[in-house]
Amino acid sequence: MNSENSQTKWGQFIPLAIVFFFWGFVAASNDILIPVFKTAFNLTQGESQLVSLAFYIAYTVGSLIYMGISVLIKEDIVNKIGYKNGLALGLAISALGTLLFYPAANTGSFPLMLSGLFIVALGFSLQQTVANPLAIALGPISTGSQRLTMAGGINNLGTTIGPLIVSFAIFGTNTNGSTNMSIESVKIPYLILGLAFLLVAILLKFSSIPERPATILEVADENASTKKSALQYPQLVLGMIAIFLYVGVEVSTASNLPAYMETHLGFLTHEVAPYISLYWASLMIGRWTGAVEAFTNDLSLRKILRFLAPYLAFGVFLAVNAIAKHDLTPFYVYGLIILVLIAADIASKGNPARMLLIFSSLGILALLIGMFTHGMVSVYAITSVGLFCSTLWPCIFTLAVSGLGKNTSQGSSFLIMMIMGGGIISWLQGFISETIGIQNSYIVGVLCFAYLAFYAWKVSGILKSQGINFDSKIAGGH
Repeated sequence: MNSENSQTKWGQFIPLAIVFFFWGFVAASNDILIPVFKTAFNLTQGESQLVSLAFYIAYTVGSLIYMGISVLIKEDIVNKIGYKNGLALGLAISALGTLLFYPAANTGSFPLMLSGLFIVALGFSLQQTVANPLAIALGPISTGSQRLTMAGGINNLGTTIGPLIVSFAIFGTNTNGSTNMSIESVKIPYLILGLAFLLVAILLKFSSIPERPATILEVADENASTKKSALQYPQLVLGMIAIFLYVGVEVSTASNLPAYMETHLGFLTHEVAPYISLYWASLMIGRWTGAVEAFTNDLSLRKILRFLAPYLAFGVFLAVNAIAKHDLTPFYVYGLIILVLIAADIASKGNPARMLLIFSSLGILALLIGMFTHGMVSVYAITSVGLFCSTLWPCIFTLAVSGLGKNTSQGSSFLIMMIMGGGIISWLQGFISETIGIQNSYIVGVLCFAYLAFYAWKVSGILKSQGINFDSKIAGGH
């Protein structure tokens, strides 16, 4: 590893992090759009869920289009146009999608609204394909997964703020409760968002982000150059299943929680909101903790930050809910559960495979406690799954693209395609819950985590056989 790559390149990382923020902002805002569209367009619950479907399926469609073009031009499109251009193009496509909200709001057209969201996510698909491996490449490979974790933490800041801003834009000035007004007011936040996409695209164009990062071009083993496709790497193929199941358990755990709290604990719908927000904040808490190593090489400072970062993120959650005038008393006890996360983070020693194994095992434990206890204990157990999901995306992503060399962006695209697991696993758990009950349906999540634990064990051996050892990289071996 060359000396200039021994530090995280902050000047390049910060513009990249803004892109991660956008994904979180828009994805979480969809939860506000669903009930608004349902009322305004007079939809059934199933029809209103087309918002999520249009958004998540665009990731898969985007990856397929991107691969199709690569096949036609007989060269990986991101390698051809460069990473920076790929990001700027993705942002321009998303900006185009936000423009559709204007005629859609004026004509009151649900299909046009869905088309706008679909195009926004189509742009996100290209951005994700480029940005994830880029976050790993902007600094030493040994802290690559920590940088991706930090980018994820910024993404979760978007998921925390997005619904509040969009909700305020739609309901804030809308005191007379007319649904027509609420649809009209959807266009303003999305046009502002489109403008922000274009500004960041210009910022990226003039930033010092490399078009072809050196670390991605370095090939870990001699055989890599002979492989024509990313699918010839077992770490990637098994990693694709892992991403599908990981996004699945992350989304379905939260989306089935309101039904459990309403049917078993007698909560009203509006009372569930702070707990859902705690779940997504848990992802932020875990990611801020996991990102500490990318910040500094000073070991004593790392030890302090490891305790400070999660409670700082928890403070953001408490502040947001205080502004929303929610009762904070039930949440203070959660501060103790965060200690389990900190201990697990320390035990993983920054190795992505070890972290994946420890966190998946804790995910299984949390869900089993949620299934076999009652009352608030079960709610906190299920919510804590957010803590243990928090660092899994960067761990799986880093392990799956390790050693792919020039096939990295193609491999990244295959992984982005598997984000559709979020929609499919959620639906599967909901479907199963009709037979075995909502609390027992969390067995679906247990099985997802079990595969992730298996992948953590299996991939270590695969990478070692290719000469890739994360422990030696972390110990400072170059």
